[in-house]
Amino acid sequence: MTTSSPTADPTRDAIIAAMDRLLAGTPLRSSGRLSVSQLAIEASVKRWHLTHQHLDLKELFQARVQAAASTPKAFAARLSEHEDLKDKHAKLIAHCADLEERLKSYATAISLLTLENATLTASGADASVVPLPRPETSP
Repeated sequence: MTTSSPTADPTRDAIIAAMDRLLAGTPLRSSGRLSVSQLAIEASVKRWHLTHQHLDLKELFQARVQAAASTPKAFAARLSEHEDLKDKHAKLIAHCADLEERLKSYATAISLLTLENATLTASGADASVVPLPRPETSP
């Protein structure tokens, strides 16, 4: 959707076309961010054209950005991917914390079993629990 019809000023036409591309989320030359600097890059003009020569277009662009109040399509996929990665990261952190707690529990159980085994082995035949034979290890 073009804001105005073609004029005799090619700079103005380039700015309007760039504005339409940025707001549509289809940038050709810029990062797609909705800023005056990126609008200048997208239009292939110097920034001063917007800040000194075509103030009306700069203000129109800022008003349209505010009215849109949404993320441009070019960034929507990246932002959703970023949010997905943040969720996965949080889940992995929680999973690692759970594994660390299990590891502590297993280490405590193994330590306790090792102490009990040492006590049974040292006590000899009068133990009420019969120790299991150790598997033979090959050299």
